[in-house]
Amino acid sequence: MRARDGYNSTMLTQHRFRDRAEAGRALAKRLAAYEGDANVLVLGLPRGGIPVAYEVARALRAPLDVFVVRKLGVPGHEELAMGAIASGGVTVFDPGFVDLIPRRELNSVVERESVELERREHLYRDHRPPLNPEGKTVILVDDGLATGASMQAAVHALRVLKPRKVVVAVPVASRDACETMAQVADDVVCVLTPERFYAVGQWYDNFSQTTDDEVRTLLERAAQEYAATYTTPTGDAQA
Repeated sequence: MRARDGYNSTMLTQHRFRDRAEAGRALAKRLAAYEGDANVLVLGLPRGGIPVAYEVARALRAPLDVFVVRKLGVPGHEELAMGAIASGGVTVFDPGFVDLIPRRELNSVVERESVELERREHLYRDHRPPLNPEGKTVILVDDGLATGASMQAAVHALRVLKPRKVVVAVPVASRDACETMAQVADDVVCVLTPERFYAVGQWYDNFSQTTDDEVRTLLERAAQEYAATYTTPTGDAQA
């Protein structure tokens, strides 16, 4: 289903996911059309999106990577986003804000968030280079959407890297968030869009915080599994 014509969801209100892994397996079933497509790349938003994305990538037999996004808050009003920076050296600005903010303050915010983005990239990737989304069908995964602000920033940032198609995929989301995503993504898959939505965590039995170590472990495991299963050996090494 094309996102701009709506979104793919199930409007259930009683179901809860046991944890992010179960949610990822449920989401993968809704993405079965992409299984085995060599042009698909799964990107998870850290930290909570990675356990979900790991299950999706395994089921679809697709590579997994992390897509780190840092919101650029307006100085003095940090809750307002004036743009975002993301993996791959991407910086995007909202033109409605950027012309109103002194260049020195703007640069200060970018520099500060760039330091944190670089720290997380180094921590999560452990020296592995990022996978290139250009020309790919990219499935962008998180553990849920409340307002959808972070995911929206991620989509805008990802577009700069020229993917062929952007699919936003989450286990649970508010209806408003899904409708917002439908305006910016090429396809949107929300397993659950409950009528009464208060927070993402209410739809999980276990919504404990995902740690940096868990993110790093799952990314490393996914890279090893994909290389071992889907990459053809050449000599003594695998590409």
